[in-house]
Amino acid sequence: MNAFIQTIVSQEEAIRNRSFESLCAGLPPARLLEQLEELEHFRRQTQNLYERVRASLFLYAACRFFLANSPLLPAVSSGQFQLDGGAEHRISRYWAMLRAGSQSAPLFNALARSYHQLSFEALAHQVRRSVRATKGNQWMFRLGHLEDHPIRIHPALLQRRPGERLFPLLVEKTAVRMDLSHSGWSDIFFLGMDFPEGARVVNVSIDLGVYGRDKHIKPPIETYVRVIPEPLLRLTSVDLNTTKDLHDLDDLFNFGNDYLSLVKAGVIASGLIPPSFEGTSQSLSHILGRIVGPGMGLEVVTQVNDIPKGSRFAVSTNLLASMISLLMRATGQTRLLQGELNEMERRLVASRAILGEWIGGSGGGWQDSGGIWPGIKVITGAVAQEGDPEYGISRGCLLPRHRMLTGQEIHPEIDRLLAGSLVLMHGGMAQNVGPILEMVTEKYLLRSSKAWRARLHMYEIFDDILESLRQGDIQRLAHNTEQNFFHPIKTIIPWTSTHFTEQIVAKAKAAFGKDYWGFLMLGGMSGGGMGMFVNPARYEQYKQQVLEILQQTKQELSHALPFAMDPVVYNFRINTKGTQAQLLRGSNALMPNRYYALQVAELVRRPAAEIPWLRRAEIDLFTSLEARQKDAFPLLRTLVRNLFAVTDTTSQEERSAQQAEAERIRRENDFDYIQHEELRESLKKGLIGLSRNRLPLETEIEEVPEGEPKLLQPHDPAAGPAKQALQAGKVGILTLAGGQGGSWTRGAGVVKALNPFVEIAGKHRSFLEIHLTKTARTAEKWQYSLPHIVATSYLTHEPIATALRQTQHFGYRGEVYLSPGRSLGQRFIPMIRDLQFLWENVLSAEARDHGQKVQAAVRAAMIQWAREKGEGTDYTANIPDQRFSPLGHWYELSNLLRNGVLAKVLEQHPRLETLLLHSIDTLGVEVNPAALNAHLASGSMLTYEIIPRWNGDEGGALARVNGHLRLVEDLAFPREGDPYKLKYLPTLATWIQLDPLLKLFGLSRQDLQQQEKVNQAIRRLAQRMPTYVTIKEVKYRWGQGQEDVHPVAQVEKSWNDMSLLPEVKAHYLLVSRYRGQSLRSPDQLDAWANDGSLDYVKSLCGWK
Repeated sequence: MNAFIQTIVSQEEAIRNRSFESLCAGLPPARLLEQLEELEHFRRQTQNLYERVRASLFLYAACRFFLANSPLLPAVSSGQFQLDGGAEHRISRYWAMLRAGSQSAPLFNALARSYHQLSFEALAHQVRRSVRATKGNQWMFRLGHLEDHPIRIHPALLQRRPGERLFPLLVEKTAVRMDLSHSGWSDIFFLGMDFPEGARVVNVSIDLGVYGRDKHIKPPIETYVRVIPEPLLRLTSVDLNTTKDLHDLDDLFNFGNDYLSLVKAGVIASGLIPPSFEGTSQSLSHILGRIVGPGMGLEVVTQVNDIPKGSRFAVSTNLLASMISLLMRATGQTRLLQGELNEMERRLVASRAILGEWIGGSGGGWQDSGGIWPGIKVITGAVAQEGDPEYGISRGCLLPRHRMLTGQEIHPEIDRLLAGSLVLMHGGMAQNVGPILEMVTEKYLLRSSKAWRARLHMYEIFDDILESLRQGDIQRLAHNTEQNFFHPIKTIIPWTSTHFTEQIVAKAKAAFGKDYWGFLMLGGMSGGGMGMFVNPARYEQYKQQVLEILQQTKQELSHALPFAMDPVVYNFRINTKGTQAQLLRGSNALMPNRYYALQVAELVRRPAAEIPWLRRAEIDLFTSLEARQKDAFPLLRTLVRNLFAVTDTTSQEERSAQQAEAERIRRENDFDYIQHEELRESLKKGLIGLSRNRLPLETEIEEVPEGEPKLLQPHDPAAGPAKQALQAGKVGILTLAGGQGGSWTRGAGVVKALNPFVEIAGKHRSFLEIHLTKTARTAEKWQYSLPHIVATSYLTHEPIATALRQTQHFGYRGEVYLSPGRSLGQRFIPMIRDLQFLWENVLSAEARDHGQKVQAAVRAAMIQWAREKGEGTDYTANIPDQRFSPLGHWYELSNLLRNGVLAKVLEQHPRLETLLLHSIDTLGVEVNPAALNAHLASGSMLTYEIIPRWNGDEGGALARVNGHLRLVEDLAFPREGDPYKLKYLPTLATWIQLDPLLKLFGLSRQDLQQQEKVNQAIRRLAQRMPTYVTIKEVKYRWGQGQEDVHPVAQVEKSWNDMSLLPEVKAHYLLVSRYRGQSLRSPDQLDAWANDGSLDYVKSLCGWK
């Protein structure tokens, strides 16, 4: 039997849990392909979800890590791999190409990407299917008309006693959850549904307060509902400072046009307005009239006590659960209106919270709604039984089982012991855990040998965690949670740790000595929500010291890592009641204070006659009571800020300081106001823009001719001109490090060169350290200290200069020069036509169902944002650093001439003739003698290194354009699919002969001392280079770790366009993907580590 199929279908654990790599070991490509074709046939035939998904992941991994990397297969393909059609369609097409004999690394990579997409589509589909089929949820998808709607408002919410003006107010107070065990992300839905016996967590419901801010510890989540005499839904999020009146269903089901997507999801998932009503023509007022009463509506308000985003306490899921519980109580779907829920009700709320996450676009695991249960509980996966909707589809159920730890299972004073030794914190880092969860799922299904052994080790640790809780041995518990993080968790997913995390742990150990007991990782990855156990005898002292360590370390690493907020430490206690509700009446039936500051600011903009009497009466009652409270003045300040529509929370002093900083950046970087206004005019008139980036439609784009490019051949480093050039001091390096890596942090604004993204040899290493270590190795080998130039910008110069001083050039003893940027662009609010062009022409897999609707709503909101801000106006709604951008890689080279650094380098290294230019992203490039020989032998001014193009690659292509061989940027191709027809991708790595390059500028070495002549030369050549308009994403941070992503327009010139100049003699050298691929997104990290690329970089650096 086919070994892959046998592994998937076997009921024997020893066979079922065989590692994927062991199945592939020793199989030649031809034999492996035969086995995969059988596996593909099996995948198409099986009806079992688990079997289909695991087969897809097997096929993905075999194609990506074995066949695509095989030296026995062609590295280049002439096939066309457009991303049109669905994954199944592409898979069929690629298999037809394979059967026709078209085998190559790019084809196997294209096949792998399609299988990967298909796997996670199937998983998402099954979760949605299980959510819909869960008992208690089914009716919400079957209901077709409001006349069939079964729920009604609870009578108590309609009853006002004599003398009461306000309708009763129902309040739900809910804890959040903390996970002491982690258990290797075993609460991911698919892991729990496939491996229920291994899905176990210790889940603790906790109340919170922010240390140094909050006087009291309390349930952090509060939700409110009441009847209003208006036929609408009024939704308010106090923490997000947002309120909205909903009058129709379309607005309720639009999750991208405001900040209320989670609140809307809670309304829908509760059954108040069931999901089956989406897209119908039914009137929201009529639906509310049937549920509440004619002319009546409901108001829902949420507050999470400013608990920062990314806390890893599952705040969003428990907020959903709180709203769902609240609205179920309010509509008679629970046994009691007030008090606690029973077990069956909690399970139904948890199920609907999962539904709400799917609807609202958030995410989480099945333990995340644990805050609605009380105390400490063990949550375990449940094996699917006959009658369960998952039976016959997956081994486990969607919903787990909850078991409260009571009696002899738990130490009687565990609440006090935990709260007196565990310091809970938020490190302030902004992180997207989505890629981590995908990596976990992949490694589980592939049974990666190291990761699987680590997972089994975690089960032993889990048992000891339970024992330490039983005995009340907190030091033993701390030892277990620390072992959990530093061994199994980091083994399964190394990227869960960060340099920030490692630093705070090291500093705490040094400061506390034996009083440091252990580290606790919370959630998907470290850096945000975390915990640290200390000796309880000095708990309060250490809590303050932990906060100081966090603040100091954040300050040290703020340029290198993405922080969304200042770190905080929490006070906490275990919640022993679970979610609870209370009905408030009369003068007690008031919303939270900040609610009124938000509502009054909205109401005063309306004529008084339009404001319902009851709203005016409520505000009058509130202000009469509040006048006697000491919180009145802070409330007034909030009211004034909302009333005058201040769009950000910075003070006038801060805004003045930011404006002064922006002016300083312009002044120090020779900002050209005249050129900026010319660009703005051209942008508004449509003379430049995304559609104008493209070459004319009649442009002829052809594949490169036979014989081009030349393949880099293994070469004796002692032979050829390279050895002489190196020993004579004729070679230097130019690393481009002017950007902040928008794709790396999705616009968070860090210095990518300094980002310590990978742990090698026990230390986190940055991009710049890796490059300088390679240079040091080259210098040691050739007994010559190569000049290494780092091109910076206003964004990166000072942080890089500081890092080089502090690390002594990361150990490189040769000369390191910084080339500061002298070209600066002001970002624009994009033109709506450019946003529409971008979204219409992005080649991506078609979004499915709900995701497509959410995406469309978000894009509509972005268009509205651009319209309100003013198309083509300066982008100023952010910190100064984010308002500007470097003008592209072309200027990083020309800045070297303009800022005098090249003149200085040539003065100190007069024999220098050749520079190797490369991006900070390209970790595998180094001064390779064979590549240098090829460049020198070609006699070219420029030798561009290129690699075989794979699906998903960005950065242009090598093509014959109207008969001329040149590099073309992706955004310049006349047709969207053109790049996918071409074989080769530029890496940006370029060997440059300096004197011919200076001649192209009309300069000599001596002319570099004449500033004005250099400036004129740069302007002349710049006018011949195309100007591109691009749309970038930048993060705007506000509130407690909240982030918006703004699309902004900026202009750039590309270094690769030097190849279009007829007087430039350019040569093209084909190198391996190990050498030439760029690491642009964290999503690439796991594949980069597993396909040999990381080992290749280690070998260049001499690290093990």
